[in-house]
Amino acid sequence: MRDPGAENDLVFFVVLCVTGRVGTEENPMKILHILRHAKSDWGEPGLADHDRPLNVRGLRDAPRMGAALQRQLAPMGIHASTARRAQMTLQGLCAGWPGLAAASHRSEPDLYTFSATDLLAWLRARPDDEEQLFLIGHNPGLTDLANQLLPALRLGNLPTAGYLRMQLPVQHWASVGDAAGTLQQQLFPRDLPPGG
Repeated sequence: MRDPGAENDLVFFVVLCVTGRVGTEENPMKILHILRHAKSDWGEPGLADHDRPLNVRGLRDAPRMGAALQRQLAPMGIHASTARRAQMTLQGLCAGWPGLAAASHRSEPDLYTFSATDLLAWLRARPDDEEQLFLIGHNPGLTDLANQLLPALRLGNLPTAGYLRMQLPVQHWASVGDAAGTLQQQLFPRDLPPGG
């Protein structure tokens, strides 16, 4: 039996590669990728939250997620929170996904937030020439944002280094949240094979 989900992924991939766009005039869409920072270290008392690094597990998971994502995505610029743990997560992704290192990434102070309302406001201010966006940020904001944009998801918690890709049926980022999106992919570190 043919997997209809695989067929949809193929259509998405072909449209993106041939046209450079992820939607059409008849079926406008934006693609949003979100990834929570990898597991952080709480072992240094008095260290400001913004300055906390990754722990051993986080340093392991970020490259593994990069290696897994490179098999499914073309390299793209990533918008990351300025928090040290988010920046280290981006570095880890690039270590596991060498092609990603050549992309132009941005450190975004506004993504150092725990609020879905703040994240939605940031998204709605993005220029429309960006067909897809990839964010690295924080909980509970990312979990709440995912549940707001994907009401059927009912995600209890986006785990550290957890990744979601969603298709949003809008032509303009300013309209994000006006209609329910569709989950295209979910990938968590626990889904990866040992050592993979």
